[in-house]
Formats: sequence, structure tokens, C-alpha cells
Amino acid sequence: MEPRPSELPENVFENDRTLLIVDDDRPFLARLARAMEGRGFSVETAETVEEAVTKVQAAAPAFAVIDMRLGDGNGLDVVAAIRERRQDARTIILTGYGNIATAVTAVKLGAVDYLSKPADADDIYAALMRRPDEKAEPPENPMSADRVRWEHIQRVYEMCDRNVSETARRLNMHRRTLQRILAKRAPR
Repeated sequence: MEPRPSELPENVFENDRTLLIVDDDRPFLARLARAMEGRGFSVETAETVEEAVTKVQAAAPAFAVIDMRLGDGNGLDVVAAIRERRQDARTIILTGYGNIATAVTAVKLGAVDYLSKPADADDIYAALMRRPDEKAEPPENPMSADRVRWEHIQRVYEMCDRNVSETARRLNMHRRTLQRILAKRAPR
């Protein structure tokens, strides 16, 4: 049986600083790769789920930073592929479309953190290197009430397999009202 992260020695990653970064935004991918190389990582990059899974099967990294939404699929598939090959890998999910349901799914699949874009290299590095028993710092700007409402609607919408009529029924909301909310950007 594989040891759980909390049972791993502190220096488990001292010798293995391999990092896979998966994002379809090329400029961001290049900047983050350079920044993480400067912090001592041996970086591999991928722009698609297919490319990332192929690299994971060849050599599973000790660390990974994965965008949630990629051109050919979902970054959670890459998290699952890494977890199959390497239980001790430390994986971070990045997304511009944050919601509670996907964050919970990411953690269940083995991600150690879930960061909203734009996340800078310092935030990503801190999340990757955080000990399992350390807690993340509380956010400087917590979510507004409007954002919490939007997150709840998104969670129910995902639970209803993106069925607008079923989501509206469960939220006791008119279907057109829900469609207008879903069409708008997330509030801050």
C-alpha cells in the first residue's frame, strides 16, 4: 500500500523536482515554465489532455500544474492519469471558471489545491510546496455574496448534468432567469 502524503518524509521531493504544466494558453505556459525552472524544477509542458496523458504515461511527474479547461477535454482527466501512476504526486488545478463542484472533484481525484486564474508563479509555488498538514492562507478578498450565490447555482447546474430545466426546477427559479444568470460572467 502506498503511503499517504501526511506519512511521507519531509524531503520526499528533494531529489525529484519534475513538474508537468498543462495549459492551452501558450504565453502563460511559457512564462510559468520559465518561472518554475528558475525555482529549481525540471519542467515539461503540454497543451492538450492527450499530450499530457502521453507524457504522464512515459514518466509521471512529482508535481503538476493543470488547467481545468483544455481544448480537447478536461484537466481532471490528467489529474486522474497522474494519480494512477504516482500516488505521491502534488497536483494543482488552475481555472478561470472556478466553482465549488469542480474544486471538490479535483480534490477527490488527488489534486492538493485549486487556484483561480490569474494565479502567479509565487502562489503556484507556495501551493505545490505546502506541507500536507499546513493550511492555506485565508484569501485577502473573500467571495462576495453575489459570487457565493453564483457558485451555488453553478454547483447545482453541474449536479444536474448541465440541464437548465432541471436546475431551474431544483432552485425554484424561472428557467429564463436561470438562463440569463448562466449567460453572464461570474460576479467578483
